[in-house]
Amino acid sequence: MFERPQSGERAILVHAGPAGAPDDSERSEFAELARSAGAIIVDEIVSARKRPEPRFLIGKGKVEELRASVKANDAELVIFGSPLSPSQERNLERELKCRVLDRAGLILDIFAQRARSFEGKLQVELAQLRHLSTRLIRGWTHLERQKGGIGLRGPGETQLESDRRMINARIKMINRRLEKVERQRDQGRRARQRADVPTVSLVGYTNAGKSTLFNTLTGAHAYAADQLFATLDPTLRRIELSGVGPLVLADTVGFIRHLPHDLVAAFRATLEETCKADLLLHVVDVSDPFRVERQADVETVLESIGAERIPVIRVFNKIDLVPDEEVGPYCRRFDAIAVSARNRESFSDLLCEMEERCWGEKMR
Repeated sequence: MFERPQSGERAILVHAGPAGAPDDSERSEFAELARSAGAIIVDEIVSARKRPEPRFLIGKGKVEELRASVKANDAELVIFGSPLSPSQERNLERELKCRVLDRAGLILDIFAQRARSFEGKLQVELAQLRHLSTRLIRGWTHLERQKGGIGLRGPGETQLESDRRMINARIKMINRRLEKVERQRDQGRRARQRADVPTVSLVGYTNAGKSTLFNTLTGAHAYAADQLFATLDPTLRRIELSGVGPLVLADTVGFIRHLPHDLVAAFRATLEETCKADLLLHVVDVSDPFRVERQADVETVLESIGAERIPVIRVFNKIDLVPDEEVGPYCRRFDAIAVSARNRESFSDLLCEMEERCWGEKMR
């Protein structure tokens, strides 16, 4: 069923939840996340339970099935699509004799691989430390309850407090640095507002083609790749449209369903470019078979970060990958503009709409 490549970590994916087998959209996304992190998928297991089992999330029978699959496939990693508590991670690792990760940990790992700038690396480290701190503190609660006791006095509690202090000190230091970055961004936004220069922010599901569209519109060379979360750092460029006036275009991190809260908090400076924009270009990969679900997921994230009231232009990208007869009805259904991000000649309707939204009153 699964190919056996020569390199990478061999991983088993576990879909656990009350609904049973996940829909095709969820399954496809979860597999793509795992591959983006460098995993080689050797098996997939589905577990359906009305109530999660406290020790393992999944039932004992599924744990046995998972243990057998780990052994048979020589797997090094098991990845759960559902959140795991720290104790569940430890219990599963003890039973399976391999590393166990949940979806939030998987996304954090991808972000760690993709971070390129100093700011991006700080944001990822902050998210990782917050994630780790919950594991560390909960993992030591048995020592806290004992308040010392025979064999548990001194060093155990001292080590716990030492670890807590080191993590908290590092979190505070990173927050101070990111607050400085946030102040600098805020100064830039105020300067643009004084100069009456609108900001247009590109948003959309990860890998929808935002960076390619950004590069074609601006002539910039922001990193663009056919992979999840290729862009972590916001890139801003000033452009002129038909002599009407300047605007600042911002390329931002792609969204995904159930984005971990630690990441949302850590990337607050980045997400500010979306929350404070004058106009959003919601880029949708029209060739994605799950485009409707992806579009709804982005709108949910925009609402969660307080950007739901900002005016939006829906941009359906990658029309070169879809039959012409499908593009028109879909655009009319969602009042969207169709483009191919690699072809600037397809941008005429988009540019006219941007001009109207940014300078409509001045043009009349």
